[in-house]
Amino acid sequence: MFPDQNAERSHNVKIKSKSFERVEKFKYFGTKVTNQNSVQEEIKGRLKSGNACCQSVQTRLSGSLLSKNI
Repeated sequence: MFPDQNAERSHNVKIKSKSFERVEKFKYFGTKVTNQNSVQEEIKGRLKSGNACCQSVQTRLSGSLLSKNI
């Protein structure tokens, strides 16, 4: 996928006898792929997920249930 002058226009991509809809982004094996080959959105999503996980662990570790058992 390479950005081109026609990237702003919506048209299908045809390979052999198959026609594929042109999209701005999609998930491929769990990774976001964009028509601009940008990884920024993927990185932001992974950071957001990691931060949510870290916050959840911190909340559980600092909770009153854990401190009563120590």
